[in-house]
Amino acid sequence: MVFRYLGAIFGTLRAEWRQLYNRYFGSIERFDGDAKEICEQIVDKLWEGDFYRTSLGHFDFFWMRDFGTTCESLVKIGRRKHVLHTLRWALLYYRRAGTVTTCVDKAGNCFNAPMHAVDTLPWLLHCIVVSGYELNKSERVFIEKELLKYRKRYLDTSGHVRPIKFAEQRDAVIYDRSAYAVSLVGRMAWCVEQLGLQNFPHPLRKYQSDLIKHYWNGHYFNADRTNDAFSAECALFPFFLGVVEDEALAASTFDYITDNNYDQPFPMIYTKQSKEFHYHFWMTAPFMPEYEGNTLWSWHGMFYLHCLRRYSRPEFEVQRERFAKGMIEQHKTFPEMLNKDGSWYYAPIYRGDPGMVWAGIYVDLATTQ
Repeated sequence: MVFRYLGAIFGTLRAEWRQLYNRYFGSIERFDGDAKEICEQIVDKLWEGDFYRTSLGHFDFFWMRDFGTTCESLVKIGRRKHVLHTLRWALLYYRRAGTVTTCVDKAGNCFNAPMHAVDTLPWLLHCIVVSGYELNKSERVFIEKELLKYRKRYLDTSGHVRPIKFAEQRDAVIYDRSAYAVSLVGRMAWCVEQLGLQNFPHPLRKYQSDLIKHYWNGHYFNADRTNDAFSAECALFPFFLGVVEDEALAASTFDYITDNNYDQPFPMIYTKQSKEFHYHFWMTAPFMPEYEGNTLWSWHGMFYLHCLRRYSRPEFEVQRERFAKGMIEQHKTFPEMLNKDGSWYYAPIYRGDPGMVWAGIYVDLATTQ
């Protein structure tokens, strides 16, 4: 137990040190080629024989959320063998630590950054399903124990997300039961059913109903239960994960994004209402101003483009080309995020990271289906 705690502390301190070091002393590797060729090189370089790293910058460790969002695309572009190896590697260290955490470093230290997260276990189960990973008996027992712990920590007795603090995709923000969190729990409910797991009795339809009843405002899914502002991950993830599959709702969301220029200068801006949210103090001004505010995030550009393709929207190819030129080919890498004018993000304690594993999603989007 002592070694587990020491490992978690070491992993966290190392991650924070790399973030600060790379801000002032790190370099950004650039790649030749068009957008797809650049992204293919990044994906290949992130694999070093053991697991997929999160970036070619300071995120040189495994992050369950980032890998989770990219996992299905990695499988589709022919990296299933590496995906399965990554999952086997992560599950080994999760079991040794006795818990599923947001991050695992290359030494096998499991830690949460910036804190425990509501989406970590859902992303793990999502990856297991979409990759066809076959759980052995010990792994299945471990995950079922984690499901029981998850329910006690994050859900009330009826299965709804509790109004407590936890990390999620937009981890700079303190939400009140975000639409993103509800979507991830809904996706996990579906995965549990697909895998035949025990200890999670709540069905997908509970979370579908919750999203429609409490979050849909006629144009998009509100950020959370008490905030009707637009936030990209909350608006897109019900569709990205297939938790909600309503063409009319999806069309309304895409129209809102276009009508309100969330795809300018290319997709897409996190939010234009950054003052409507409450932030953790260390992830906003003066340390990291607008980090998850009005910046252009490649992650959400990917989710948006993925949804456009899924719903056969006519603007998909135009938007993909704009993203390719403005985000990837302009900077010769796959940036984490950019300032709203398309320049690289720099802040006193942070620099946008290069070579994100999300590049795998772009390869999928640029591949003829």
